[in-house]
Amino acid sequence: MQAARTTIDPAEVAKFEAMAAEWWDPNGKFKPLHMLNPCRLDYITAQIAAEYERDLGKVLPFKGLRLLDIGCGGGLLSEPMARLGADVVGADAAAGNIPVAEVHADLSGLKIDYRHTSAEALAAAGEQFDVVLNMEVVEHVADPQDFLTTCAQLLKPGGLQVCSTLNRSAKSFAAAIIGAEYIMRWLPKGTHEWRKFITPDELYKLLQEAGLDPVDRKGFVFNPVAWSWSLSPKDLSVNYVTASIKP
Repeated sequence: MQAARTTIDPAEVAKFEAMAAEWWDPNGKFKPLHMLNPCRLDYITAQIAAEYERDLGKVLPFKGLRLLDIGCGGGLLSEPMARLGADVVGADAAAGNIPVAEVHADLSGLKIDYRHTSAEALAAAGEQFDVVLNMEVVEHVADPQDFLTTCAQLLKPGGLQVCSTLNRSAKSFAAAIIGAEYIMRWLPKGTHEWRKFITPDELYKLLQEAGLDPVDRKGFVFNPVAWSWSLSPKDLSVNYVTASIKP
């Protein structure tokens, strides 16, 4: 029997599985994501609200929307999406992440469908979503084009994908690898591979080849003085995020 197609990179999965227990420690190995999360959420919620004409000032504004958080990790994005009323499926290729996410969601009183699975398996099962969150995943897969094409298949017509990654630039090498892994020691050495980073123009082309219509992109910019992140329409030199629609 032919093995099921997958873009999972076992070496990348092993890196994150080794850190699974620390997902919800704001001072642990995922400290950079905890710091970035408010900025990520601002962008995600604004894009969903605009696409589906939802009022973020109302209770459960995302009620009725089915959302996939692919590469969900410990649930740092799945949980706030569930709190906003979305029907959330959190999927991750690292088996060790799922029980961590499930326990934390249970303690938080949230109902989230966490699964140890892949985008390819979900697509093969015919799963469909209004929103796909694809955050800091594409730089860790074996075949970015195949992965993004599969994610596009998971979207309903008119659906929204939010995808973030790291730009392949001299600044990103200095910040994400030298700074985060070697100087600040926020992440274990080897967490990122600079050659796998994707430029904004490359990502737009990959999204278009996947059958999606990119409609927006912004940079996530870190201010070392204020020790905080903000969105920038111009500075996409390190971390950046895109929004695309399935026609």
